[in-house]
Amino acid sequence: MVWGRSQNLSTQGQFVLLGFPGPRGLQVGLFLLFLVRYALTVAGNLAIITLVRAHRHLQTPMYFFLCNLSFLEIWFTTACVPKTLATFASQSGAISFAGCVAQMYFVFSLGCTEYFLLAAMAYDRYLAICLPLCYGSIMTPSLSAHLALGSWLCGFSAITVPAALITRLSFCGSRIINHFFCDITPWIVLSCSDRRPVELASFGIAFCVILGSCFITLVSYAYIIVTIVGIPSAQGRGRAFSTCSSHLTVVLIWYGSTVFLHVRTSVESSLDLTKAITVLNTIITPVLNPFIYTLRNKDVKEALQSWMWGKWAPGDHSAQLKMAL
Repeated sequence: MVWGRSQNLSTQGQFVLLGFPGPRGLQVGLFLLFLVRYALTVAGNLAIITLVRAHRHLQTPMYFFLCNLSFLEIWFTTACVPKTLATFASQSGAISFAGCVAQMYFVFSLGCTEYFLLAAMAYDRYLAICLPLCYGSIMTPSLSAHLALGSWLCGFSAITVPAALITRLSFCGSRIINHFFCDITPWIVLSCSDRRPVELASFGIAFCVILGSCFITLVSYAYIIVTIVGIPSAQGRGRAFSTCSSHLTVVLIWYGSTVFLHVRTSVESSLDLTKAITVLNTIITPVLNPFIYTLRNKDVKEALQSWMWGKWAPGDHSAQLKMAL
């Protein structure tokens, strides 16, 4: 079999992930970069989950959502990075059609779930800052669990239609996918059958998921900003902002890369740009999240110090923020 020359009008046979072509030295450097980033992602997010489970002070709705986000980041990265590492190591990006469908499904399902989780976290911060006296009665453990479960179910349900439509496509020419994982866009351009149903389904889902979650997040933060600005003391404003600054940073990074991925001139001319920007979402952002929440969150830093030095020294919080967190 010669890669990229199969003339079989079916989905049988292998595809090839192009990855990042270049000299052997570049491949070794990228392999080490991806490996280190992957190890840091898994270790950092496992540390967040362990900290929350080990300290009852952190077992609140906000950190429950953070644990869900950390768990998601581990699997989101795992869905694509190990195959990329194998491609670097063997210089063979061969992947079966079924394997490509499975990888695409999990990567995009987990990606959609992250949008919903970030929106749920924004709603949680809205309740904590704008309605602190009602926070405990509204954001109950039951509601937190339902919001998290709903995020996972909606995320994994959203990609079923594009995945089913892709299985009906025919591939009769090149089977080289210009990406380091089975992304929908660079994959379906290889099809010799009508790919418009997949493109329309993908666009519709992206429109609903991204804009829907973005709307919830923006409205929540609009109310949060108005509430924080209305706090009379600078100390109170700083304390209120600190409860949502980490989440806001993650939201800006995640949606910033999303804008670059979806604002483009044409599919074919932007494949290399898409591949480069996707690295931000799949490799950089997951490893940054634990550090963002650790460095910018006083409670997590205190829990980390307690974990490392064997003593717990809770910070001085106002009664209102204790209720909110």
